[in-house]
Amino acid sequence: MSLAGEQTGAVNEGCCDGAVALAGSRSGGDQRNFVQSVDPGLRLLVCAVFCLVVVSLKSLTALSLALGIATLAVAAARQSPGTALRRMAALDGFMLMVLAMLPFSTPGEPLFSVAGLPASREGALLGAMILLKANAVVLMILALLSSMEPALLGRAMNRLRLPSKFVLLFLFTLRYIDVLGREYRRLRVAMKARGFRMRCDLHTWRSIGYLVGMLLVRSIERSERIVAAMRCRGFNGTFPALSENAPLSLRDGAFAGLSLGVCLGLALVQ
Repeated sequence: MSLAGEQTGAVNEGCCDGAVALAGSRSGGDQRNFVQSVDPGLRLLVCAVFCLVVVSLKSLTALSLALGIATLAVAAARQSPGTALRRMAALDGFMLMVLAMLPFSTPGEPLFSVAGLPASREGALLGAMILLKANAVVLMILALLSSMEPALLGRAMNRLRLPSKFVLLFLFTLRYIDVLGREYRRLRVAMKARGFRMRCDLHTWRSIGYLVGMLLVRSIERSERIVAAMRCRGFNGTFPALSENAPLSLRDGAFAGLSLGVCLGLALVQ
């Protein structure tokens, strides 16, 4: 009963947080910049269209222009430069290790060679395009979506008529992924208290398998308690909002027109 009480309290807390975020989503405009004051559904739609346009580009000029536009969007959204750089460094550090092999695995005109292995010009261009596309997409997501509360983002997805089951799955994943993380850390502490040390041997791999299995079992049990608690509170598949969807304003129209012009301009440059 105590575990169920704790979990139902977490459900209430999550629902209340979502309601507060939704109620304040269109208020307090004096404290928000231009990007944050735009309708969340419109920001999500513009972000999706921009990403689709960027991934379809095949010109280094157009991709460089898209990366510059995404950088300007990050500046307009007043994102922290340090946070943006850290996230981009994590992305680029992983991608560079993968893309470094493209020039050596893509046939084409030799550009240089390393230890007798020729690197093609086509492979280098392909790697550069992939890197520019990834950076432009991530920067635009940071600019338009990173400042949204999860509840507000879920409401924007619902307003765009995305499948309700997908929206609920997205919201519950964001809400309870930290709960699973805490459960994992408790299990790791219990293992260390019993003298477990991570090594590269059969016992370690068996113990990690037990850890994953126990985490799955506890996740299923917790999800059943959450479902029972929400049903007791009359959950019908939707989260009620304290405020209605505000109509689109002139600022939203200007943002949509500017975004459309940018996407069309990138297509023309292509």
